[in-house]
Amino acid sequence: MMRVDVITIFPKSFSPVLNESIVKRAQEKKRATIEIHDLRDYTSDKHRKVDDRPFGGGPGMVMGAQPVFDAIKKIKGAKKAKVILMCPTGRPLTQNLARKLARLKHMIIICGHYEGMDERIREKLVDESISVGDYILTGGELPAMILIDCVVRLVPGVLGKPQSLSVESFEDNLLEYPQYTRPANFRGMAVPNVLLSGNHEDINKWRIKQSIERTKKLRPDLFKKYQESKKNSRKD
Repeated sequence: MMRVDVITIFPKSFSPVLNESIVKRAQEKKRATIEIHDLRDYTSDKHRKVDDRPFGGGPGMVMGAQPVFDAIKKIKGAKKAKVILMCPTGRPLTQNLARKLARLKHMIIICGHYEGMDERIREKLVDESISVGDYILTGGELPAMILIDCVVRLVPGVLGKPQSLSVESFEDNLLEYPQYTRPANFRGMAVPNVLLSGNHEDINKWRIKQSIERTKKLRPDLFKKYQESKKNSRKD
């Protein structure tokens, strides 16, 4: 079972995500346990304040070190856990990174906010900083939800058919092939004949070809990685 602890100043914002779909089923199947912690419960300030003005001046407020240090100490205890900070300066979240994180037994996610966090948090507590894209959000809550959804679904036993993971977009640096369902002809738009043929070998070849063509057209950056991986595999 994977344990996920999230430290945030907006704990109620997680309920809609954690109580729906695959993440909910993962918890019901005892494949993951997710706990949300209100950072304000760990502050020593009588007004439950967790931020302060930045040294050196400048706009906005900075999240202070004390509440985060005390929260990590209480949550982590003597056990091993990977501490992750969600912030724009972190390592980009990719499917490959998600697969690695899915092997963890315990991860603690810190949701950044305001103009950032006291750098001593990153220096002394954080094992890895992760970003979900080159843009700025109000806080780390949405990125944390994305990370949880992305990782938890990869935990063994969460999905009913593990093989479905192998054909998703970004596996092998390719986008997923086009999908169709009934009816075979909808308002003059017909499903490709090969998908109706029953010939699984031809269908598989068609899907691979479509994945390659779609990736080349829509994600040339990803297609380049695909070409490089194929080239390296031939060398091996």
